[in-house]
Amino acid sequence: MRLLGTTEKDLAIASDAIARGLLVAIPTETVYGLGADAFDPIAVARIFEAKRRPNFDPLIVHIARIGDAERVAASIPAKARALMDALWPGPLTLILPKRSEVPDIVTSGLETVALRFPSHPVARRVIELSGTVVAAPSANPFGYLSPTTAEHVASMLGDRIDFIVDGGPCEVGVESTVLDACVDPPRVLRPGGMALDSIRRVIGDIDLFDRKVATPTSPGQLESHYAPHAALYLFEYGSLPAAAKPGLIDPVSSIALAFDRARGDALRECGLFEAVECLSERGDAREAAARLFSILHRLDAEGRTQIWAEKIPAEGLGAAVNDRLYKASRK
Repeated sequence: MRLLGTTEKDLAIASDAIARGLLVAIPTETVYGLGADAFDPIAVARIFEAKRRPNFDPLIVHIARIGDAERVAASIPAKARALMDALWPGPLTLILPKRSEVPDIVTSGLETVALRFPSHPVARRVIELSGTVVAAPSANPFGYLSPTTAEHVASMLGDRIDFIVDGGPCEVGVESTVLDACVDPPRVLRPGGMALDSIRRVIGDIDLFDRKVATPTSPGQLESHYAPHAALYLFEYGSLPAAAKPGLIDPVSSIALAFDRARGDALRECGLFEAVECLSERGDAREAAARLFSILHRLDAEGRTQIWAEKIPAEGLGAAVNDRLYKASRK
């Protein structure tokens, strides 16, 4: 594995590697993605191999400009077009009818494709220089924490991949919102970095997702995902420590994960946890989303065995944070 920077020379090396069928981890505004030429089924197969990802879980295809959507999608419904015009580039993935040129391994045999136009300039430049469109799930082993820095990618995938482009920490910090635009009203399949209210302002009513999905129709639908090594227990906002089972809290290696300063102070005062961490001291859901995976990575590195977390208010990106916490938790 070779680490690259963001100079034009390094980005050209990364894009050439993708064009040659190699695997390149690239930064996006959400998390780091593990990229390969979406039209090269052998290269895409290497993604599944590197991530140890089940082949029934479809991938997101990333484009460098809106006009490239037609290279992947057979048709674009009117509401999807409105969302593209209003919210792209950004952390919104649209499920659309796929063109036959898209290999079945990308879509897990489905007749639809997940499509995204990222806003991160490094991701867009690498895709543009590659001359193709790029299949890029999160650059982590399947089911584990998503990476928000190049260091996370290197520690988790290492020599399983060819290059990592170090573009610094990801700004959003959680994966994109996934919306099925093949149905009307469109249906949210995964809450993420695009707030649902932003989508509603463009197209009106949307359906919400069903959390328990046996066979995914888009990335990120499996009930258990994004898991740290530590056991994570999830509770409603404000319910800890009363809701925790007596005697289960480990006083040596447990940590409470609070949303804001007020909840953090309350959890410190109870004296049951070895430490307390706040997702956002000021109670900002966007900051909480950006910090979530980095905090969980750090807690794993510290050897924590228990994480006692509270949900955060569901407004804005709060729904995405709660979704990731739920999927990382012990059900």
